[in-house]
Amino acid sequence: MKAVLEESPEEAAENRVSGMDHAAFNRLRWRCTRRAFLELDLALGHFLDTGFQDLDEEEREAFVALAELEDHELWALVSGKEKCANALWAKVLARIRSNQDYPHTRKTS
Repeated sequence: MKAVLEESPEEAAENRVSGMDHAAFNRLRWRCTRRAFLELDLALGHFLDTGFQDLDEEEREAFVALAELEDHELWALVSGKEKCANALWAKVLARIRSNQDYPHTRKTS
């Protein structure tokens, strides 16, 4: 009889993701958590663990495309310093921002 082991948060998030194979999800996790900006590591990694599974397929593709951007360009979008012209990307960015507990990603009025 095999012992049941608790899943790590990363494994739990990965197991909730549909439509993406294990290797592709691992590549995405690496891309999201091995950034040159610690702020992006935290924001993207947290979203991947807690919000990514709630995205539809089109939004997931947008998230993957965003993760492929250069750090300075992506941080400007995530932090809200730059406006995003792509409506789908803007929707995903808003979800990333609303999912964070980090002061630097909260929208201020």
